[in-house]
Amino acid sequence: MKYLLLIAIVLLVAWLWRGNRQQDRATGGSAARRPPQVAQQEMIECPVCSVHVPRSDALPGPDGQFYCCAEHRSRAAG
Repeated sequence: MKYLLLIAIVLLVAWLWRGNRQQDRATGGSAARRPPQVAQQEMIECPVCSVHVPRSDALPGPDGQFYCCAEHRSRAAG
């Protein structure tokens, strides 16, 4: 009886593994598991502290330069 149970477990594992492989082939395999590529952004250096931040996160100052935070922008203007 224990051999029958062992065979059933082995067949169940093989069936699940085979179904998983077929699903991977249908969805493109490992390419489907890769994280999406993030577009590269230009990095801006804050003139006050020299920290680099993405241009989309940088704050423009009145002098045309970009700053990492509002505190550094106000410190440079004042």
